[in-house]
Amino acid sequence: MNKKKLQSEQTKKKVADAAKALFALKGYKATSIEDIVSATGCSAGNIYYHFKSKEGLFLHLLQEWDREWESGWTEKERLYPTSKEKLIGMAEQLFTDNLNHPLTKASDEFFNNSEKANDVEERIAEMIAGYVSFNRKLLQEGIDNGEFKPFDTEKMAVILDSVIYGLSQHSRKLDRQEALSLYRTAMETFLYGIAKREG
Repeated sequence: MNKKKLQSEQTKKKVADAAKALFALKGYKATSIEDIVSATGCSAGNIYYHFKSKEGLFLHLLQEWDREWESGWTEKERLYPTSKEKLIGMAEQLFTDNLNHPLTKASDEFFNNSEKANDVEERIAEMIAGYVSFNRKLLQEGIDNGEFKPFDTEKMAVILDSVIYGLSQHSRKLDRQEALSLYRTAMETFLYGIAKREG
């Protein structure tokens, strides 16, 4: 990487790190580009060069969060010997990550904000497609190893994503143990519908 490219990447990271701290502290709506300018000493033009908009910057942070989650899941996945256990473990990790992540509240604000540019909507759709694809692979693995009866994995992956999204909304005001219990019950109920019956 040449010096100019390296400096550009360092500036991008500096802006992203400062924005993450501000979004965590103030929320999505209350954080302005001017706040990020003040925190970084970068010009608004420089910020827009790297991220196009406040929405684009926040999406970058969400995609970083996804990569961190996937990296954490890759470490943990091998601890679960069956697809059933992987599904429950995945849901529990999603819950724990959501509970502890500094951007959880700001991301709720971001997704509930109806005004989004077309390119932002497209990137959100790509992220959601990624979640569905992740679910589909996990479910297909369960069919392939004989744990799950055959079903339309595309539809079931969308249903699973919807269950997880709904759980994240409903568990916000619960304490940790109640929320974990809700996640486990939901995954067990989901599994009851797709797992093969013994005998």
